Formats: sequence, C-alpha cells, structure tokens
Amino acid sequence: MVKYGLVIDRERCIGCRSCVVACKNENFVQPGNYWNFVLEYEQGEYPNVSRIFVPVNCQHCENPPCVKACPVNAISKNDKGVVLIDYDKCEGIRYCIAACPYGVIHYIDKEEILYPDEGKIPYEEIPAEDRHPLHRKRPGVSEKCTLCWHRIEKAINEGKEPGSDYDTSPACVPVCPAGARHFGDLDDPTSEVSRLIATKRAIQLNKEYGTRPQVYYVV
Repeated sequence: MVKYGLVIDRERCIGCRSCVVACKNENFVQPGNYWNFVLEYEQGEYPNVSRIFVPVNCQHCENPPCVKACPVNAISKNDKGVVLIDYDKCEGIRYCIAACPYGVIHYIDKEEILYPDEGKIPYEEIPAEDRHPLHRKRPGVSEKCTLCWHRIEKAINEGKEPGSDYDTSPACVPVCPAGARHFGDLDDPTSEVSRLIATKRAIQLNKEYGTRPQVYYVV
C-alpha cells in the first residue's frame, strides 16, 4: 500500500509563509481562504523570548471526520491516502467544516477573481470543464488542501516517483527555504518521511481525537 503524507520540521520553520503563497498560487485559492496557514506563538519571558511557528494544512487523516460528516458523500479518501472533495457532489452543507477539528476546510460563498483590480488572469478564463477536477471550484462548495493531488496523479501517470522533484511534489514542499517540509510515502520504511518519523521526535496534532493524521511534526 501507498499512503502519502507530510513531515513538517517545526524546529526548522522560520515562519516565512512561502508554503502559504505557493499553495494559493498553485491551487488558485480564493481570496480570504487558505489551504495552508501558519500559527504563531510566543514563549518564554523577557528577555528570553522566542517565537514558535506551526504550519497547518489538511491532515489527510486516516480516520477523517469530514468524510463521515458529509451527507452527500462528496468527500472521500483515495487509495493513496489523500482526502479529496468532489466539487460536483458538494452541496455546500458545511457539516465537514464543523466536523474538522483542525479548522482547515473553507467555504466559497461567492465568486471572486484573484486580482480584482486587474481583471481575470488567463487561468480564470479557462472553462471549468477544461481544468483539472480539483480546480473546478465554484461558489457554494467547500475547499481544502489536496496535497496537490493533481501533481501527484500526473507523476504517477507518467511513471515518475511522486516527491522526486519540484513538479512531482506538493507545491508547498520545494519552496520552503529552510527545508522544513517533507513529502513521501508513510508506508515505505525507507522513505525520507518514514526515516524522519523513526529517528526524530515526531508528533501528530490532537492525536487524542482518534483521527490519525498523516501529517507529522518534528518538535
């Protein structure tokens, strides 16, 4: 089996938000919505104060509550472990948003162009039927991180190893200047992500919820 996931090294993260920008650019995320975001905390007392950055995106849970909550079966987990929303099935009921304990699912309440002062970009002029299914968003549906499944799927179809280079990785991974983000097969004990989990102190967010996230954090 293959189960794709992420390992995020919190000790390396510098809070630059390159992952946030790359994600929005790659997936044409609507203004005001974020598939990736960075939580920022301050710890210690003056003068010994430091900041902690925690990047958060869909955790692609093994036991995803959003899948169970959706009454129209618009959310599913594919055979590679990636949780995806079918925009054709989604009716915008938003139970998934209420069920997600990580706050990573967002609702598109109206159509907005990405650069309102400059008109539509060429991509926005492309008819929905000519786009990848994961880029056929519309008002009245929920959206979230897909681990850039369109990239992974393309790599698999072309016989390439997902995560082997820039084009076969989630957009957020190769742009990180600190090398804090790692993508790969969690079921492969020889993969980089598996080695990091085995050799570092790697945790899952809110493990007590029983969601079994496929995103790990080195702390």
